[in-house]
Amino acid sequence: MNAAEVMAFISRPGSYGILASVGPGGESNAALIGSARMPDERTLILGLGENRSLNYLRDNPRACFLIYEPGANPLLWKGFRLYLRLQEIGSSGPLFDTLVAGVNEQAGPLAAQAIRAAVRFEVTAVRPLVDLPRRSRRRAAKELPTEP
Repeated sequence: MNAAEVMAFISRPGSYGILASVGPGGESNAALIGSARMPDERTLILGLGENRSLNYLRDNPRACFLIYEPGANPLLWKGFRLYLRLQEIGSSGPLFDTLVAGVNEQAGPLAAQAIRAAVRFEVTAVRPLVDLPRRSRRRAAKELPTEP
């Protein structure tokens, strides 16, 4: 997996992901997000309403964003987990205006009107959606059946 692959996957029209955040008392939250933008390999931008996710991020700057495309079974799902650190919450200005305009174009005016903040994150780590177990070649070779 490389940065260009992750950026292209997130920027696909009609893609949705899950933003996971944690409140000040340890309460967990997960929200469906359709406004993700990744302008470079270290930045994720989301549009949020005035909701639990935004409130939790104000108290705890760490979050995780899962974006995926289902497959025939979970091991065949495609996607990524992005580990995030909050950098900025803006309710006006160029970042906000650009995000709202993009959402308006992609999802319509009702979705754009629901956005109350453009949230910019630093991407601190990226992992595949599904971590498949890896076996060393040496171990795999030992486990191969031998002929009598």
